Amino acid sequence: MKSNLFITFEGPEGAGKTTVIQKIAERLAEINIDVLATREPGGIEIAEKIRTIILNPAHTAMDERTEALLYAAARSQHYFEKVQPALDAGKLVICDRFIDSSLAYQGYARGIGIDEVLSINEFAIGKKLPDMTILFDIAPEVGLARIYATGNREVNRLDVESLPFHQKVHEGYLLLVERYPERIRIVNADQDIDSVVEDVWSLLLDAIQ
Repeated sequence: MKSNLFITFEGPEGAGKTTVIQKIAERLAEINIDVLATREPGGIEIAEKIRTIILNPAHTAMDERTEALLYAAARSQHYFEKVQPALDAGKLVICDRFIDSSLAYQGYARGIGIDEVLSINEFAIGKKLPDMTILFDIAPEVGLARIYATGNREVNRLDVESLPFHQKVHEGYLLLVERYPERIRIVNADQDIDSVVEDVWSLLLDAIQ
């Protein structure tokens, strides 16, 4: 099986990524794959501190460029402190969000420009893209309804954005699928959790075998 692959999970709010990643990491460990599961923004101390600034619901005055730069800063620290060393050690790294989130949220939905945000991130981490990205596709209104219905996770600053904003995020992700068709794979996230896990597992097995 292939090692030291970097696989990222993307999708709108409420798509169920975090739950699926936990289950997938457990399965990988069961078949003796040395896996590191991490997240963005965060994953290490400095990036987690930046995360609290970005996602604080009280920070509604944050300019979109400030937001994009903070994400890039957290990503740079996280990648070079945690992700790259794990890859160098032969681990399979699975990450909850990466560069595509910035391209969809800040680049497209915020209107900064996908290429402009890509440029910021190329400075932050170089031209380092994941080996594979799994996009959890779900209608924004369904994902948001999940967040408020379950009440099992903290509502952050992005959750309380307007529905049109989240619809733009969804559009942005679909544009990225067109831009990176060989890298991004789509999973229907509007299924029961076990079905989503099986779909993701099938994609992962194809990648690592």
